[in-house]
Amino acid sequence: MRSYDDDTLPLQPPIRLPDEATLAAAVRAAPLAGELKPEGDDAEVLAAWADHCRERLAADEGLLLELIRLFLSRESAKGDIPETLSGLGLVRQAEPYTLSWLGLWAARLIISDTTGQEIPVMGSLADGDAAALLHGLRSYPEAERGEELAGWLKGRDTDAAAAEIASALATVSPLSRAVGVELLWSDFGEEGRLALSRLLEEPKLGAVIAARTGREDRQPVPEEIAWVLVDMAAALLEFGDEPAEVINSIAMGMNSEEQTGTISILAFGDHPWTGRVLQVFIDHHPDDRVAAAARKALRRLRGLADLRT
Repeated sequence: MRSYDDDTLPLQPPIRLPDEATLAAAVRAAPLAGELKPEGDDAEVLAAWADHCRERLAADEGLLLELIRLFLSRESAKGDIPETLSGLGLVRQAEPYTLSWLGLWAARLIISDTTGQEIPVMGSLADGDAAALLHGLRSYPEAERGEELAGWLKGRDTDAAAAEIASALATVSPLSRAVGVELLWSDFGEEGRLALSRLLEEPKLGAVIAARTGREDRQPVPEEIAWVLVDMAAALLEFGDEPAEVINSIAMGMNSEEQTGTISILAFGDHPWTGRVLQVFIDHHPDDRVAAAARKALRRLRGLADLRT
């Protein structure tokens, strides 16, 4: 599973799609089906149609952008419907001219191809492990998150599921980790909170859990401070928040001199997202002194990385 690492598009919420047979039936009923002649079983028909969609949209950037606009806005098409979108069955054939099921399916594929972001489909996480669940849930609104979690828990022992999520927290991405902590704290009752408590003494991870759950009895030791700051900021960065939000998560009302001192310690942590967080400060911080401190910290980070290898 690819992790989203492209700042061109914030993480998108999940979509609902019908089953493969329904989508394949829509392909066979599309206006261009007579010309393109999709053949084979449902999976083969959909694979062939995906190729046709990629080919035709790649030839017309305007069509590609219109498909993505319709997907992201969920609005109706304005003016005349492009013949290619209609012919491929990607837009409803009657008002309101929004994307059809097939259009949502195709747009999801195109966005994955162009940005690397795999937009989740409701119900698709049920058979995955805990890491896949947390990765998929990163963009879910609260109601849909509860629905997806219920599907994942079906047939699983709740206590064992809580333990599985807890065991995944150390190795998943920052935003996935934040989702996992929230699930255990809010959705798994006493067992979930106990699972988090058992991790409090873990280096770095325990400090992040304490910070996210308000456990003032578990303060970070000096070498954990950089890791916690980066992890919290990286979760915002991963979600696609504005750079100002990422900066504020570390600045926390400090003046420029205090921010400069805080930035300087980030290089001494070994969080895998440190470089990306520092780059946000370099590119977007309004104070040149803080941006300069971030550049210096990034150089130090790279030098320390070379020494570790």
